[in-house]
Amino acid sequence: MNKTRFLPIAALTVLATLGGCAHKPVAYDYTAFRQANPKTLLVMPPINESPEVKAGASVWAQATLPLAEAGYYVLPVTLVDETFHQNGIDTADDAQNIPREKLRDFFGADAAVYIKVTKYGTSYNVLASETVVQAQARIIDLRSGALLWEGRAVASSAEQGNGGGNLAVMLVSAVVKQIINTTTDAAYNFAGIADSRLLGAPHYNGVLAGPRSPAYGKDPETH
Repeated sequence: MNKTRFLPIAALTVLATLGGCAHKPVAYDYTAFRQANPKTLLVMPPINESPEVKAGASVWAQATLPLAEAGYYVLPVTLVDETFHQNGIDTADDAQNIPREKLRDFFGADAAVYIKVTKYGTSYNVLASETVVQAQARIIDLRSGALLWEGRAVASSAEQGNGGGNLAVMLVSAVVKQIINTTTDAAYNFAGIADSRLLGAPHYNGVLAGPRSPAYGKDPETH
Protein backbone atom coordinates (compact mmCIF):
# COMPACT_ATOMS: atom_id res chain seq x y z
CA MET A 1 0.00 0.00 0.00
CA ASN A 2 1.45 3.34 -0.97
CA LYS A 3 1.91 5.98 1.63
CA THR A 4 -0.63 8.77 1.47
CA ARG A 5 -0.06 12.25 2.75
CA PHE A 6 -3.09 13.84 4.39
CA LEU A 7 -3.42 17.62 4.67
CA PRO A 8 -6.28 19.98 5.63
CA ILE A 9 -9.37 19.46 3.47
CA ALA A 10 -8.64 22.66 1.62
CA ALA A 11 -5.17 21.29 0.98
CA LEU A 12 -6.17 17.84 -0.23
CA THR A 13 -5.13 17.27 -3.82
CA VAL A 14 -8.21 16.03 -5.64
CA LEU A 15 -7.59 13.77 -8.60
CA ALA A 16 -10.25 14.59 -11.14
CA THR A 17 -10.59 12.31 -14.13
CA LEU A 18 -11.16 14.87 -16.81
CA GLY A 19 -9.22 14.20 -19.95
CA GLY A 20 -6.75 12.21 -17.83
CA CYS A 21 -5.59 15.35 -15.97
CA ALA A 22 -5.15 15.90 -12.23
CA HIS A 23 -6.42 19.19 -10.84
CA LYS A 24 -5.64 20.98 -7.58
CA PRO A 25 -8.51 22.43 -5.58
CA VAL A 26 -9.22 26.10 -6.03
CA ALA A 27 -6.88 28.23 -3.94
CA TYR A 28 -8.33 29.24 -0.58
CA ASP A 29 -9.55 32.83 -0.33
CA TYR A 30 -7.42 34.39 2.42
CA THR A 31 -8.90 37.89 2.09
CA ALA A 32 -10.56 37.83 5.52
CA PHE A 33 -7.55 36.13 7.12
CA ARG A 34 -5.12 38.74 5.83
CA GLN A 35 -7.40 41.64 6.77
CA ALA A 36 -7.81 40.31 10.31
CA ASN A 37 -4.07 39.59 10.64
CA PRO A 38 -4.40 37.70 13.95
CA LYS A 39 -1.36 37.51 16.18
CA THR A 40 -2.74 35.82 19.31
CA LEU A 41 -4.80 32.64 19.12
CA LEU A 42 -7.07 30.94 21.62
CA VAL A 43 -7.50 27.20 20.99
CA MET A 44 -10.88 26.13 22.31
CA PRO A 45 -11.56 22.71 23.88
CA PRO A 46 -12.37 20.37 20.96
CA ILE A 47 -15.84 18.91 20.56
CA ASN A 48 -15.53 15.13 20.50
CA GLU A 49 -17.77 13.19 18.12
CA SER A 50 -15.82 9.94 18.51
CA PRO A 51 -16.70 7.23 21.06
CA GLU A 52 -13.35 7.69 22.83
CA VAL A 53 -13.69 9.98 25.86
CA LYS A 54 -10.01 10.97 25.78
CA ALA A 55 -10.07 12.10 22.15
CA GLY A 56 -10.78 15.76 22.81
CA ALA A 57 -8.10 16.10 25.47
CA SER A 58 -5.50 14.32 23.33
CA VAL A 59 -6.10 16.54 20.31
CA TRP A 60 -6.33 19.71 22.40
CA ALA A 61 -3.09 19.01 24.27
CA GLN A 62 -1.12 18.92 21.03
CA ALA A 63 -2.93 21.60 19.03
CA THR A 64 -0.98 24.61 20.27
CA LEU A 65 2.46 23.40 19.13
CA PRO A 66 1.93 23.57 15.35
CA LEU A 67 0.30 26.99 15.68
CA ALA A 68 3.17 28.29 17.82
CA GLU A 69 5.66 26.90 15.30
CA ALA A 70 3.62 28.60 12.57
CA GLY A 71 4.41 31.95 14.14
CA TYR A 72 1.50 32.73 16.48
CA TYR A 73 1.32 33.39 20.19
CA VAL A 74 -1.02 30.70 21.48
CA LEU A 75 -2.59 30.80 24.92
CA PRO A 76 -1.46 27.74 26.94
CA VAL A 77 -4.03 24.94 27.11
CA THR A 78 -3.57 24.46 30.86
CA LEU A 79 -4.32 28.15 31.48
CA VAL A 80 -7.39 28.12 29.23
CA ASP A 81 -8.68 24.86 30.74
CA GLU A 82 -8.29 26.10 34.32
CA THR A 83 -9.93 29.41 33.47
CA PHE A 84 -12.97 27.67 32.03
CA HIS A 85 -13.28 25.33 35.01
CA GLN A 86 -13.06 28.20 37.50
CA ASN A 87 -15.92 29.87 35.66
CA GLY A 88 -18.15 26.81 35.61
CA ILE A 89 -17.47 25.80 32.00
CA ASP A 90 -16.81 22.06 32.13
CA THR A 91 -17.61 20.81 28.62
CA ALA A 92 -16.29 21.62 25.17
CA ASP A 93 -19.82 22.29 23.93
CA ASP A 94 -20.38 24.91 26.62
CA ALA A 95 -17.00 26.50 25.91
CA GLN A 96 -17.57 26.67 22.16
CA ASN A 97 -20.96 28.28 22.72
CA ILE A 98 -19.53 31.22 24.65
CA PRO A 99 -20.09 34.47 22.71
CA ARG A 100 -16.95 35.60 20.93
CA GLU A 101 -17.15 39.03 22.59
CA LYS A 102 -16.77 37.42 26.02
CA LEU A 103 -13.85 35.31 24.87
CA ARG A 104 -12.18 38.40 23.46
CA ASP A 105 -12.72 40.41 26.66
CA PHE A 106 -11.57 37.59 28.93
CA PHE A 107 -8.57 36.20 27.05
CA GLY A 108 -7.59 39.13 24.83
CA ALA A 109 -6.97 36.86 21.84
CA ASP A 110 -7.42 38.07 18.28
CA ALA A 111 -8.95 34.83 17.02
CA ALA A 112 -10.16 31.48 18.33
CA VAL A 113 -9.56 28.02 16.90
CA TYR A 114 -12.62 25.77 17.09
CA ILE A 115 -11.79 22.07 16.68
CA LYS A 116 -14.03 19.05 16.25
CA VAL A 117 -12.70 15.49 16.53
CA THR A 118 -14.64 13.19 14.21
CA LYS A 119 -12.57 10.00 14.48
CA TYR A 120 -10.22 8.74 17.17
CA GLY A 121 -9.01 5.29 18.12
CA THR A 122 -8.21 1.81 16.86
CA SER A 123 -10.64 -0.41 14.98
CA TYR A 124 -10.39 -4.02 13.79
CA ASN A 125 -10.85 -4.56 10.04
CA VAL A 126 -10.52 -8.34 9.48
CA LEU A 127 -6.92 -8.45 8.24
CA ALA A 128 -5.65 -5.34 9.93
CA SER A 129 -6.33 -3.00 12.81
CA GLU A 130 -6.19 0.70 12.01
CA THR A 131 -5.62 3.63 14.30
CA VAL A 132 -7.16 6.82 12.96
CA VAL A 133 -7.46 10.39 14.15
CA GLN A 134 -9.48 12.85 12.10
CA ALA A 135 -10.30 16.42 13.05
CA GLN A 136 -11.57 19.62 11.53
CA ALA A 137 -11.08 23.23 12.57
CA ARG A 138 -12.30 26.77 12.04
CA ILE A 139 -10.49 29.98 12.91
CA ILE A 140 -12.88 32.78 13.89
CA ASP A 141 -11.95 36.42 14.35
CA LEU A 142 -13.02 37.31 17.90
CA ARG A 143 -13.23 40.98 16.98
CA SER A 144 -15.57 40.74 14.00
CA GLY A 145 -16.87 37.17 14.05
CA ALA A 146 -15.57 36.57 10.53
CA LEU A 147 -14.53 33.09 9.44
CA LEU A 148 -10.83 33.35 8.65
CA TRP A 149 -10.08 29.75 7.71
CA GLU A 150 -11.42 26.20 7.93
CA GLY A 151 -10.07 22.77 7.07
CA ARG A 152 -9.64 19.20 8.21
CA ALA A 153 -6.93 16.56 8.42
CA VAL A 154 -6.47 12.89 9.19
CA ALA A 155 -3.61 10.67 10.33
CA SER A 156 -3.76 6.89 10.14
CA SER A 157 -1.60 3.88 10.89
CA ALA A 158 -2.70 2.53 7.50
CA GLU A 159 -0.26 4.95 5.90
CA GLN A 160 2.49 2.60 7.06
CA GLY A 161 1.08 -0.34 5.07
CA ASN A 162 0.64 -3.89 6.33
CA GLY A 163 3.39 -5.63 4.36
CA GLY A 164 1.26 -8.67 3.44
CA GLY A 165 2.07 -12.14 4.75
CA ASN A 166 0.40 -15.29 6.03
CA LEU A 167 -3.38 -14.93 6.41
CA ALA A 168 -3.62 -16.60 9.83
CA VAL A 169 -0.73 -14.55 11.16
CA MET A 170 -2.31 -11.35 9.83
CA LEU A 171 -5.64 -12.15 11.52
CA VAL A 172 -4.01 -12.77 14.90
CA SER A 173 -1.73 -9.76 14.47
CA ALA A 174 -4.69 -7.48 13.74
CA VAL A 175 -6.47 -8.51 16.95
CA VAL A 176 -3.32 -8.17 19.05
CA LYS A 177 -2.58 -4.74 17.59
CA GLN A 178 -6.08 -3.55 18.35
CA ILE A 179 -5.78 -4.63 21.98
CA ILE A 180 -2.33 -3.08 22.41
CA ASN A 181 -3.16 0.14 20.57
CA THR A 182 -6.37 0.61 22.51
CA THR A 183 -4.89 -0.04 25.95
CA THR A 184 -1.84 2.14 25.27
CA ASP A 185 -3.79 4.90 23.48
CA ALA A 186 -1.75 4.67 20.29
CA ALA A 187 -4.10 7.26 18.83
CA TYR A 188 -2.43 9.94 20.96
CA ASN A 189 0.61 9.98 18.67
CA PHE A 190 -1.59 10.14 15.59
CA ALA A 191 -3.48 13.03 17.18
CA GLY A 192 -0.22 14.98 17.17
CA ILE A 193 0.31 14.17 13.49
CA ALA A 194 -3.25 15.17 12.63
CA ASP A 195 -2.85 18.44 14.58
CA SER A 196 0.34 19.23 12.69
CA ARG A 197 -1.30 18.57 9.34
CA LEU A 198 -4.40 20.51 10.30
CA LEU A 199 -2.87 23.59 11.93
CA GLY A 200 0.77 23.69 10.85
CA ALA A 201 2.00 26.22 8.30
CA PRO A 202 2.73 26.66 5.56
CA HIS A 203 0.58 24.14 3.70
CA TYR A 204 -1.25 24.70 0.43
CA ASN A 205 -4.67 26.12 1.42
CA GLY A 206 -3.73 25.63 5.08
CA VAL A 207 -3.36 28.09 7.95
CA LEU A 208 -1.36 31.18 7.02
CA ALA A 209 1.99 31.65 8.74
CA GLY A 210 1.87 33.99 11.73
CA PRO A 211 3.85 37.19 12.39
CA ARG A 212 6.68 35.35 14.17
CA SER A 213 7.33 33.04 11.22
CA PRO A 214 9.88 33.63 8.43
CA ALA A 215 7.06 32.67 6.04
CA TYR A 216 4.82 35.48 7.29
CA GLY A 217 3.19 37.40 4.45
CA LYS A 218 4.03 34.75 1.89
CA ASP A 219 1.57 32.48 0.11
CA PRO A 220 1.39 28.91 1.48
CA GLU A 221 3.45 26.34 -0.37
CA THR A 222 1.92 25.29 -3.66
CA HIS A 223 3.16 21.71 -3.74
